[in-house]
Amino acid sequence: MPRDGSATRERILETAERLVIDNGFAATSVDRVIAESHSSKGSFFHHFASKNDLARALVERYAAADVAHLHAALEHARAATDDPAKRVVAFLSYFENDADAIMSAQSSCLYVSILTERDLVLDGTSGQIEEAVVAWRDGFAELLRAALPGRTPAGVDIDVDALSDHVFVTFEGAFLLCRSTGDSGHMHRQLTVLRHLMEALLGAVAATPPRRRRAGTPSRH
Repeated sequence: MPRDGSATRERILETAERLVIDNGFAATSVDRVIAESHSSKGSFFHHFASKNDLARALVERYAAADVAHLHAALEHARAATDDPAKRVVAFLSYFENDADAIMSAQSSCLYVSILTERDLVLDGTSGQIEEAVVAWRDGFAELLRAALPGRTPAGVDIDVDALSDHVFVTFEGAFLLCRSTGDSGHMHRQLTVLRHLMEALLGAVAATPPRRRRAGTPSRH
């Protein structure tokens, strides 16, 4: 068992992430994080100089897991098929098949909770979120640029970056639908619709059959 305090720090971060996603950053007090993580004020301030310092650590941790999930999906798509269009579909299917697991792990997205706090935007905390968004855009755009030539209607000029951003937009919109209606099934349905739209655009079919979520697969979007 680690004796350097890393387990305590991780426990505080896990608790704070859940509370911030469920209640918002402003409504999550340091005292509540300490109480629900079964730590102490001394332990908290040993690891985090302030509540805003905690926010920066939360975003760094969440964004790292988010980008790791992206890379896992890209690797899955490339391993599934050599057909560029089917790789796009395989990428989307990866998340579609994990939709229930994603929603069981979190009720919303940490990014939204952080971006509503003006102080955190001004102090640069939001910069890590922008980097993650760009990573998603670039990752999916690479698949699209390989798949689109010769598959789109003549005369149609597709903004690949904007289309790539639609993956991220679908996730965030689905989180909003799930939370506002109390129906977590919206995540799966919206990802299915996105896959169908991409299949229609590319004339592609699913590269792989639905799969079960593997143990250890990151559950964040």
